[in-house]
Amino acid sequence: TTARVLVVAETMDCARVSNHGEVLIERRAPILAMGRALVAMPPGCFLQATALGETVLAEAVLAGVGPARRVLDLFSGIGTFALRLAEGATVHAVDLEDKPLIALARAARAEQSLRPPTVETRDLFRRPIGPADLAAFDAVVFDPPRAGAAAQAAQLAASSVPAVVAVSCSPASFARDAALLLAGGYRLESVTPVDQFIYSSHVELVAVFRRAAAKARKRRPLLG
Repeated sequence: TTARVLVVAETMDCARVSNHGEVLIERRAPILAMGRALVAMPPGCFLQATALGETVLAEAVLAGVGPARRVLDLFSGIGTFALRLAEGATVHAVDLEDKPLIALARAARAEQSLRPPTVETRDLFRRPIGPADLAAFDAVVFDPPRAGAAAQAAQLAASSVPAVVAVSCSPASFARDAALLLAGGYRLESVTPVDQFIYSSHVELVAVFRRAAAKARKRRPLLG
């Protein structure tokens, strides 16, 4: 019952207890640091499995993006990468759910040292962003669910984006999406495995793809 859950929440000093996204008890807002930003997490939002694993992944993503000034973060969630990227770049964050994006935007506004990302709610499986709009960006980060993002990868493969950084928890779907990028002319620069799923066969990875500078085309204005 809710009364028993309340007792456990008090005893364990739980910030919030929810069930499939429905809040049962919230004693205070659960806050997580994403780089310099502090995010008040909505119920049911996606998080990396471990804090250390998230840090290692974020460092690899930022290294892959490098000096890019305009970055598109696809499947951004609450801003695991977008908020860190916004410390030095202009970021447009896209996700299927609006609640994580609202949390991301609020966290960015509260941290004055960031360039507040623009956000967009969009189903990237049904409506992937095409080459014409992708041309506005110096780098794209995408971190899809385990099924991968074949439709979006195909659009990236046809684009002129200089750098694509892929984050994946499924080597199988990553290999499929990576093949699309390679067929489109990208070069696989590096793959970094991150073993944050201890005592299991699962692995996370960050891969960096780059396109020859000669193939870059004139940029269009940022998505709005």
